[in-house]
Amino acid sequence: MDLSNLSPQKGSVTSKKKRIGRGQGSGKGGTSTRGHNGAKSRSGYSKKLGFEGGQMPLQRRIPKFGFTNINRVEYKPVNLDSIQLLIDNKKVKKKTIDIETLIINGFVKKKDLVKILGRGELKSAVKVEAHSFSESAKKMIEKAGGEIKII
Repeated sequence: MDLSNLSPQKGSVTSKKKRIGRGQGSGKGGTSTRGHNGAKSRSGYSKKLGFEGGQMPLQRRIPKFGFTNINRVEYKPVNLDSIQLLIDNKKVKKKTIDIETLIINGFVKKKDLVKILGRGELKSAVKVEAHSFSESAKKMIEKAGGEIKII
């Protein structure tokens, strides 16, 4: 046995990858397997999302349509059957349903504008406070002996 017969123990060498960019003598010098010039040969290159090799990308080819009104007021709907459910479950204090009551019971969030809609039936006379009411909801609340208050 001499130094020319030595080899690493089996399993100790895991990588047989040739190191690139270590001079011409290594066989992987020069362009370091990256081809010639262009963005892909540079360090730090990363392809941009949606890049199609200079072709007009899909997200720019597809036509855009429609209109978004920046002044639109978005209301969160609450129906009369939901209000009746609160009354039935005795979650209402002093026969008044206001925004705070709806927030506590998880119907709306703090910054939501609330519109009361007329689905369902209201059997109890309650005072309802909201930002807006549908015509059918107004009629049903007043028919049940309640009153409305627009905030």
